[in-house]
Amino acid sequence: MSRKLPKLEHTGRPWRIHEFTSDFRVEDVWAFHTPGAGPDDFPVMREALRVHGGLSRNSALASMIFAVRWKLGALFGWDRAETGLAGRVASVRERLSDDLRQAGAGQPAGDTPFSTVYELPDESADELANNTMHTVLHLGWVRGDSGDYELRMAALVKPNGLFGRLYMAGIAPFRYLLIYPALTRQWERAWRERAHLGAEPLMPAGERE
Repeated sequence: MSRKLPKLEHTGRPWRIHEFTSDFRVEDVWAFHTPGAGPDDFPVMREALRVHGGLSRNSALASMIFAVRWKLGALFGWDRAETGLAGRVASVRERLSDDLRQAGAGQPAGDTPFSTVYELPDESADELANNTMHTVLHLGWVRGDSGDYELRMAALVKPNGLFGRLYMAGIAPFRYLLIYPALTRQWERAWRERAHLGAEPLMPAGERE
């Protein structure tokens, strides 16, 4: 099962994301269980999330929570185009070095409201902005204590002033009690269902040559 990690587990690793997000704060860091995963399987996991990890695959409870959030956003204008990327804020893609700029930037991040910033063999970043915050979702591929590799997620956030900070504080209980448990079930199921993508069954890392 997933587990919450100290922020140092993200900030202490040499991820490329650190090159251009110094003005974002690390909000949450989580590890997701991906049994049998090896060092080269991050693209498989990423594709599994695109196919099986989007909004249309949410549980009924998670879908209800997001539906309420979208309704509130429509009512109060939180998600208008002018409050998002290239509106209220510039995309972090504008900060990328040349090599990252060519690594999948600007593509939709599957069935989600995020856009891809970059995608490398062992890490990726997606972003979303609205009137409450600008957030970057970082995914990394790390060898766990069992020897298998596991998915790491870090949520980097820049709240929009006092309103954004109050919004983040207000949704914190929902994130920890409802959203992250639902996300855990969905993302770990996406890994188990990767066979539907044509991936071969994977042996535990300790059994590989």
